[in-house]
Amino acid sequence: VQLVESGGGSVQAGGSLRLSCVASGYAYDYSNYCMAWFRQAPGKGREGVATIWPGGRITYYASSVEGRFTISQDYAKNTLYLQMNNLKPEDTAMYYCAAGLPSGAAWWSTNRYRYWGQGTQFTVS
Repeated sequence: VQLVESGGGSVQAGGSLRLSCVASGYAYDYSNYCMAWFRQAPGKGREGVATIWPGGRITYYASSVEGRFTISQDYAKNTLYLQMNNLKPEDTAMYYCAAGLPSGAAWWSTNRYRYWGQGTQFTVS
């Protein structure tokens, strides 16, 4: 299974950006997986940003991004998105896409996710 993120770059504070994550691989049934975005700023741990459950109706967000970020997915394209609005300098980080089967672990726990992308960096200035 491979997850490939894209969409990073530089943006000014208050601006918007959309990240994408394309999933592919042998025996990968995208619709069965919980998908999530994490981020990691320099010197900090990996933080859960948002998640979307199988079926796409249930989403959760970190309080720091609630109301500004929107997670969504396109099953036809096997693609996960993160629309980010009203960006702040503290949103600067490497952003990772993650996939995992439903489990008892909290959605913001890295242990919940088996597959990870390589990350995409963006900077808010």
